[in-house]
Amino acid sequence: MNRLILFILCLSTLACNKKENNDVTDQREEAVQAIIDSLYKVYPSSTGLMLHVESPKNGLSYSSGAGFSDREAKTAIKSDQPALIASSIKTYVAASILRLQEEGKLTIEDSIGAHLTEETSTLFRNDGYKLDEIKIKHLLSHTSGIADYVNDDYFDFINKNQTYRWTREEQMALATRVGDPLGEAQSISQYADVNYLLATEIIEQLHGKPFYTAMRELLKFEELGLNDTWFPSLEEKPAQSEDLIHQYWDEEDWGELGLDFAWDSKLHDLSWDLYGGGGIAASMKDMARFSYHLFNGDIIEDEQVLQLIKEDVVTSDGKSKTYRLGLAEAEVGGFKAYGHGGFWGTIFFYIPDLDTSLALSVSQRKDKMNPIRDILNIVTGELAVMQTEQETNLN
Repeated sequence: MNRLILFILCLSTLACNKKENNDVTDQREEAVQAIIDSLYKVYPSSTGLMLHVESPKNGLSYSSGAGFSDREAKTAIKSDQPALIASSIKTYVAASILRLQEEGKLTIEDSIGAHLTEETSTLFRNDGYKLDEIKIKHLLSHTSGIADYVNDDYFDFINKNQTYRWTREEQMALATRVGDPLGEAQSISQYADVNYLLATEIIEQLHGKPFYTAMRELLKFEELGLNDTWFPSLEEKPAQSEDLIHQYWDEEDWGELGLDFAWDSKLHDLSWDLYGGGGIAASMKDMARFSYHLFNGDIIEDEQVLQLIKEDVVTSDGKSKTYRLGLAEAEVGGFKAYGHGGFWGTIFFYIPDLDTSLALSVSQRKDKMNPIRDILNIVTGELAVMQTEQETNLN
């Protein structure tokens, strides 16, 4: 559908839904819900949509949803249901590392060889890696030159063995068997989950607790009220949390990989994406609030340390990239934004100019019919209008 027609459709729906109401917050929540409802009608194959907007300047902390949490049972989705956030965890891991720097336990300029276990160090040194030249920032920016274990063969094995229980050590060992080093540290940028498995081992070594417990403490989950965030199969689901939604990746979406299968997240042992490359389940509210608190200095309080997360680790191949330390720099609705997306259809962005965080889950990922960009752009445009009106009224 033409983007302009889609935008007009959403605005028309907003006009119909903005009833006479003196409560501005209610009107704005209705506006966000109307966008989600309208776009679900345009993209019904998405199965389920959940969005949270954390925008204090606009008086919004609002979760909306449309569609189903289970497409077989036709169970209506709840806007506060948690979802697997997959690779979006990488921002959480990077922030945990920076918290350790804030505490004086490391710096991102440290070589990884100084902080890994002897077993892991031996494993990677024997595969030709110069661990004294690979810095922690190279892991976080995917510029380490370490080859990943995630490839077509890995996905094929998972498809045939969906209940297989992986360990982090097994996945790291697989990374040393699938290929040679990609190059020297900072010579090339290549996204690889193995970088973040190594980062979680570093977190454990320096914090003295399992990485998922350490991250919970370092990132101040309890203090900030992030009560619907946990590591499934490593931690118990919080008692008050709703059930995880089903998240889908169907066979037609695997065309570019030449694979032929369909996945439902509820049928998998989640260990294939659990130990730092993926792993967290969270409500969209928790996800948006985490990013809002992160960029507003509530987690990493030292401003100089916090700014490191935006560092561009320039590689010697001269290629430009938008990936920073555990997050990407992007444009959303015409504004600069920082965030991360994940395999199962979740994504978040913090937009500095609007002081706003958005977190979105699309439970059926369809590359050719994916509402993610439309939702983020349209909601951001609406928020920009709201903020302009707010500033005008104040003046």
